[in-house]
Amino acid sequence: MSVEELLELMEETLEEGGGVPFSPSKRFVDVDRMRDIIDEVRNNLPDEIRDSKKIVADREQILKGARAEADGIIQQAEERARGLVSDQEIVRRAQQRAAEILSTAQEQAKEINRSATTYCEAILKNSEEVLARSVADIKKTRMNLRSAAARGLRGPKK
Repeated sequence: MSVEELLELMEETLEEGGGVPFSPSKRFVDVDRMRDIIDEVRNNLPDEIRDSKKIVADREQILKGARAEADGIIQQAEERARGLVSDQEIVRRAQQRAAEILSTAQEQAKEINRSATTYCEAILKNSEEVLARSVADIKKTRMNLRSAAARGLRGPKK
């Protein structure tokens, strides 16, 4: 069932509940049935909510991997530079190439970091929008439920 259908089922359960003597605004409801419906609502929440929690956890792992990759590239560049023959021209060229590799590695690390951050922000923004819509739907349903309950207490309109 969809969340909307489950909320309608909750409303029906409340409407079916027997009235409390001397308190027309209160009703007896089947607590177990309401708990089952609430559990179903939780199970039917959008996957984006669960995905956003995973993405937040994975973000740090992505950044850690990007840093490790950048460090590996830098280490390779340094080892390669040390391994070159110490002839002055070769050393100069090697140092120049090492600096280029280091610069490229640092730029790649920055780009990986920027991409990971942008990706995480986009997913979180999407999740935030889905959650906002869900909250709005829930508020609307609660208002409808209150209105229906209020109409039920006053009797049918003429």
